[in-house]
Amino acid sequence: MPASNSFAIGHQDIVEAAARLDGFAVRTPLLENALLNERAGGRVLLKPEVLQRSGSFKFRGAFNRLSQLTPEERRGGVVAWSSGNHAQGVAAAAALLGMPAVIVMPSDAPALKIANTRGYGAEVVLYDRWTESREAIATAIAEERGAATVPPYDHPQIMAGQGTVGLEIAAQAQAIGAVPDDVIAPCSGGGLMSGVATAVRHSFPDARLWAAEPAGFDDVARSLAAGERVENAAGQRSICDALLTPTPGALTFPVMKDLLSGSLAVTDAEVKAAMAYAFTVLKLVVEPGGAVGLAAVLTGKLPAAGRTVAVVLSGGNVDAATFTDALALSS
Repeated sequence: MPASNSFAIGHQDIVEAAARLDGFAVRTPLLENALLNERAGGRVLLKPEVLQRSGSFKFRGAFNRLSQLTPEERRGGVVAWSSGNHAQGVAAAAALLGMPAVIVMPSDAPALKIANTRGYGAEVVLYDRWTESREAIATAIAEERGAATVPPYDHPQIMAGQGTVGLEIAAQAQAIGAVPDDVIAPCSGGGLMSGVATAVRHSFPDARLWAAEPAGFDDVARSLAAGERVENAAGQRSICDALLTPTPGALTFPVMKDLLSGSLAVTDAEVKAAMAYAFTVLKLVVEPGGAVGLAAVLTGKLPAAGRTVAVVLSGGNVDAATFTDALALSS
């Protein structure tokens, strides 16, 4: 997939991905809530990828990647590694395209995400995220079965697919006469953030672009400060299971380094409060990792007073126990 610049993807790659996704991915709405606007003191536009097929934005990148496999590659099926949302996105895309899928998932992934991945017909291989390498396990399976690999973020076709979230934000904002001053999205490896940033910058060159991360997993913030990729310290924990990648991607980081204004970290307690707010006020179920951008707005870490801010709610795949705990602790 040729990019229109020196980076892994360009705007045209995202436009082409949107064409492939047409009729398969949900074009999620851009929502606005009067109570949230009043609290923020500005205009907050919400992109609820919780309503996406498979419950998160990950379906976009997965389908864009799988739909470009050759007939021979499709016969061998696909292998992916994921804590849950990419797993479900790949499994759902593979089912639609009629190919087998094997997903390597951490044994401590939310039970709902494991069950949903199997529900789409994928074979799930569990591993210990603290002592084993998911990439090594997946690579061995792919070589054994002659399957194509589907990385969770560090691949041009994945990045372009995720960028369609930003493409839609730009078009939907323009349709209502809104000009985003800031756009913030959850960030782990950077597939979503690099794609969204590329798409939004094309239409709104003056918008500030922000990543949101869990405290203790702020590798993007520290990498931006250092000017190079750095890793998170070992042994960190967070309820944001979807955002625990140790370091930004080799392909995604140069894009983020070029386009982002920064990255904002939020605590687990702030994430829980955002989940509770999304449920009680916005009537949306948002998983911990999907709520970090909203948490940044609600806490004022990303000031919204007098500004227009677009926030990506990246996923809604949360176990009942984790969700209930967030509601209880935030009540």
